[in-house]
Amino acid sequence: MPTIDAVVSCPVRRSFHVDQLAGMFDVPLEEKLQERFTVEVPAVDDAEPWQIGAIVGPSGSGKTTIARKAFGDALYSGARWDNETAVVDGFGDLPIKRITHALTAVGFSSPPSWIKPYAVLSNGEQFRCDLARSLLGDEPIVVYDEFTSVVDRTVAKVGSAAVSKAIRKGKLARKFVAVSCHYDIVNWLEADWVLDMASGRLARGRLRRPRIEIEIAPVHRSAWVLFRRHHYLSGNLHRSARCFAAFWGDRPVAFSGWLHRMTKGRRPGDMREHRTVVLPDYQGLGIGNRLSAFCGSIWRGIGGRAFSTTGHPAMIAYRMRSPDWKTIRVGMANRAGTSGAYGPALRRAAKLGRVAKVTSAGRITGGFEYVGGAMPAGDARRFVDARSAAFGACPGMPVEQVVTRWPGATVSLVSRMAGISTSAARTQLGELVERGLITRRGRGGAGGRQVAFYAIEE
Repeated sequence: MPTIDAVVSCPVRRSFHVDQLAGMFDVPLEEKLQERFTVEVPAVDDAEPWQIGAIVGPSGSGKTTIARKAFGDALYSGARWDNETAVVDGFGDLPIKRITHALTAVGFSSPPSWIKPYAVLSNGEQFRCDLARSLLGDEPIVVYDEFTSVVDRTVAKVGSAAVSKAIRKGKLARKFVAVSCHYDIVNWLEADWVLDMASGRLARGRLRRPRIEIEIAPVHRSAWVLFRRHHYLSGNLHRSARCFAAFWGDRPVAFSGWLHRMTKGRRPGDMREHRTVVLPDYQGLGIGNRLSAFCGSIWRGIGGRAFSTTGHPAMIAYRMRSPDWKTIRVGMANRAGTSGAYGPALRRAAKLGRVAKVTSAGRITGGFEYVGGAMPAGDARRFVDARSAAFGACPGMPVEQVVTRWPGATVSLVSRMAGISTSAARTQLGELVERGLITRRGRGGAGGRQVAFYAIEE
């Protein structure tokens, strides 16, 4: 294991004021303008194998200096993005599959956001784009400077867990070293070694990520307002959907809506997955797949079956490996999109010009049946019979609190939750933007609608 010895000096021109200051406070100039760091850092090809490391410590403790001395050109400190092109065009000539694979691997699994410019994304989404870009190089190791320094701590922890999961499962064949002033990420990274520059000590032995506990509960379909803009296909939700949400603490982080299955060969109680979305800040941990499986166990518990068709590559890959899901088919629908059990109805619809928006023609999709464990019948029936109140107003809730609780809130969501008119919500949001308390993240929306999204300034 090599010992890194680094000397940092910052020569300064002597002046009357400098000498005066040195005399006033008895500052030894030569000593204070030079600093030495001597620490042990595992080598890339160290005798004790490792995949993930962390160099942490307060500002000015020499983290970047040691990282550069130990790993040289592998140090990544950010890159430029073209603010007039989609983020998927910011990876050079790499194949699109490799780009989307990397974005998904680091927990940025939102195709609608992949086609947006980097500048309009949230800080958390920008962080994950930078992370994916750093991991798509040809070097055997990536050393990421200022890791998670510009995102809130929830995003930092989830992002750390996502990159750790991707590297340890071989999705991204790299060694990774995080250089950060934050200590809260090392357990979420499950680092194999941690160098603390505050003490100069190196600790080895893989850490373990804290247990993630989510609660799943039936919710009213109106809760879809929090999730609809993040769905990769459509923001529409069927009015008869049975809806569930996953909560991390008191925050809804994922949504799943289900419909009765209306195809040939259906049985009583058969259901199909209609919409499942995980908020961007919580992607990469497998919450969406676990929510889907939980819902599947409910439908099996009442004697039905659970089916799902998805075009999301990460979900397809997961379900093809999972023993809880039986693969029915994976591939691309024919050009007309009129194959399978829906064929006759779709062929009739095609004649009326209605088929384009309701089929998966031209996309690779996977069809699956949930075959995992069934929830006990009594528990499943209680979930099915539950009737949730509408996602309604909280009169008196300050607008700033609404935006804090639901990052990415729209004017309509703020209006609904604060119990005020849309014009009042728009006015108060504008005032908060002017005061620098919140940020207007960008514009966009399904169907060409122009919608502004707001988040707390970080």
